[in-house]
Amino acid sequence: MKRTFAFTFWLDDDPRDLLDWSNALFDAGGDDSSPGEHCGKPYVAFDREAESFEEAVRSARQCLQTAGLRVLRCEIEEAEMHAWPAHVG
Repeated sequence: MKRTFAFTFWLDDDPRDLLDWSNALFDAGGDDSSPGEHCGKPYVAFDREAESFEEAVRSARQCLQTAGLRVLRCEIEEAEMHAWPAHVG
């Protein structure tokens, strides 16, 4: 059963402006994302539907890579932690 998972990727700086790289992300399948910048640092928040949290993160990361973006880290809200397998954390 699919459900929606929420998480945010913080990205390495990109020479393109926000509109250009966010369009590239949309074209790569990231239509469930909200790109932005905070204090000059690029990020992308996802609300991704998938069978599992791992599948959601992996597929979103693939979209970022296809768009030519480099992930620095992923953040999740505490409320999403119940989606992790029991052996993690």
